[in-house]
Amino acid sequence: MEKQTMILVVDDEERIRRLLRMYLEKEGYLIEEAQDGEEALQKAGQRDYDLILLDLMLPGMDGIEVCSRLRQFKSTPVIMLTAKGEESNRVQGFEAGADDYVVKPFSPREVIYRVKAILRRSSATAYLSREVASSNNIVFPHLVIEHDAHRVTAEGKEVALTPKEYELLHYLAVSPDKVFSREDLLKDVWNYEFFGDLRTVDTHVKRLREKLNRVSPEAAAMITTVWGVGYKLEVPK
Repeated sequence: MEKQTMILVVDDEERIRRLLRMYLEKEGYLIEEAQDGEEALQKAGQRDYDLILLDLMLPGMDGIEVCSRLRQFKSTPVIMLTAKGEESNRVQGFEAGADDYVVKPFSPREVIYRVKAILRRSSATAYLSREVASSNNIVFPHLVIEHDAHRVTAEGKEVALTPKEYELLHYLAVSPDKVFSREDLLKDVWNYEFFGDLRTVDTHVKRLREKLNRVSPEAAAMITTVWGVGYKLEVPK
């Protein structure tokens, strides 16, 4: 029997939680709720959720701090719920480890689309290893991607990446030296053909570079910006 997808909805407004529960349960997902950051972290520590919908403006500990703390022990995909006019907070959310955001007031269609897109991508990368041989590993100077183990090492040291950061790096690495536009990456890595924000790509690239740079500046430098076009993974000559 297939395991049901479980989603944690974190929002201090009961009305919003009830609304999201109704939409998501119609799609067949199991829903649990938390009304503040402390409760969310406690629940996330006790159970492995497939996805977390996290409100940015929570009382006490806000969504950015919750996401940042969560990333210290879990790589669960996170979609941040933000109000209009909180653009700088959204960028902070990405830097804290959020995978995407939905702007309030949201449409049910957009929420479901984004949830499905992220779940499809995270399950694909999580279970791909069952069919992937070790020869599928990608080896560059300074950087090794072991796709069967879903592991990235730079200069022999493991780099801890979120599922979305791993997907982005792997996608670029499969076609080294090929330039991808932000639109290409948003469509193929995030699976968004609409509702997309190109800054999502920029923030993830920045975070990916920072994580690689802590271990190997040479590996980080392989992810290059092609101004006016997009990004590529450049192999040292």
